[in-house]
Amino acid sequence: MRVFKFGGASVKDAEGVRNVVRVLQVTGYENTLLVISAMGKTTNAMEVVVKNYFENKNAVNEAVEEVVQYHLAIMNDLFDNDQHPVYQRFHELVGELKGFLAWNKSPKKSFVYDQVVGYGELISTSIVSAYLLEQGIPNHWTDVRESIKTNSEYRDAKVDWELTQSSITKNINTGILNITQGFLGSDENNFTTTLGREGSDYTAAIFAYCLNADSVTIWKDVPGVLNADPRHFSETQLLNNISYREAIELAFYGASVIHPKTLQPLQRKEIPLHVRSFIHPEEKGTTVAKGIGIEPRVPCFIIKKDQVLMRLSSLDFSFMVEENISEIFKLFHHYRMKVDLIQNSAISFSVCIDNKFDKLEELLQTLRSKFKVTHYENVSLYTIRHFNEEAIKLLQNGHKILLEQRTQETIQLVVQ
Repeated sequence: MRVFKFGGASVKDAEGVRNVVRVLQVTGYENTLLVISAMGKTTNAMEVVVKNYFENKNAVNEAVEEVVQYHLAIMNDLFDNDQHPVYQRFHELVGELKGFLAWNKSPKKSFVYDQVVGYGELISTSIVSAYLLEQGIPNHWTDVRESIKTNSEYRDAKVDWELTQSSITKNINTGILNITQGFLGSDENNFTTTLGREGSDYTAAIFAYCLNADSVTIWKDVPGVLNADPRHFSETQLLNNISYREAIELAFYGASVIHPKTLQPLQRKEIPLHVRSFIHPEEKGTTVAKGIGIEPRVPCFIIKKDQVLMRLSSLDFSFMVEENISEIFKLFHHYRMKVDLIQNSAISFSVCIDNKFDKLEELLQTLRSKFKVTHYENVSLYTIRHFNEEAIKLLQNGHKILLEQRTQETIQLVVQ
């Protein structure tokens, strides 16, 4: 059994969907499960729907129509006949989305987000499944919400592994090509939940774990895992092999090719993870598996933008001890702040956080009642694994360094 994951970039247009067929023809598709994301930037477009739902109701229909027209253009390019059953399925899903927006009474944004945004994946997989059938590739479309069961922590749901294992075993026929959605699950009330942004990789790992798969392959628009993001660095190198431990370190620090939660279930059953190019499917790419370090051993650069750096000290200049730090972390948890770096001295505590749930102002108000707080918004956090002096100089050039932290293998710089 193999699990393939295709992200939004791989199915952003009709040519991308045709290329999925080409990849399957090159690699074969027996005993395979496809996990597919929403097409292109659909998730962003769905987020606009949610934003308008809460802030500008009059603009909701227009935002939905943009999503509709984008997908219709792809379908019209793929299918010769607009009477094809996929059109009926598409309009059913759009009708469900509009129905939810009309009757929903919940004021909770995270709940609404999960019920709305997930239609991107439901639509994309329906289109891809129908096109594969057109091309003579038999497959079974399956609703991932019937397989992956979670708690009700909307936008960042936790998997109920026991229920999920039972559901996947019951729902997935490994004898045929299966197509399902990334990113989604459902709670005990059968409401849609999401596993966090970029959670489709994690979906692939969940299925691989529960199906005892031989491997997981993530198909990307890059040759594999690179030592730096080519959008930010002009010279990059392909990493041929990475150990689970090294990959988890890279993911923890924010390497964008691999989702942080993806690797743990794969490591537990020693299931190899391949990261390959959907543009050049004949190339090997990167393999993450049991082993030692990385090959080749070169500095690896990771960047996280739009971070917040905070420096906190007690109001009376007393020591920042365990009691203070414990209270600070409870507040980070309460306001759902992801901590990416910490550094403390006798009288101060510095932390770099990700304000992805837009709760910074509320957090600052609470902290300032108890601590002296200085903060810097829109800073960047650079991490270099296996650093050398040349790599450090590359980042120091032209940047104002607000904080630096080193260990034997890793240096982190917060820059403005």
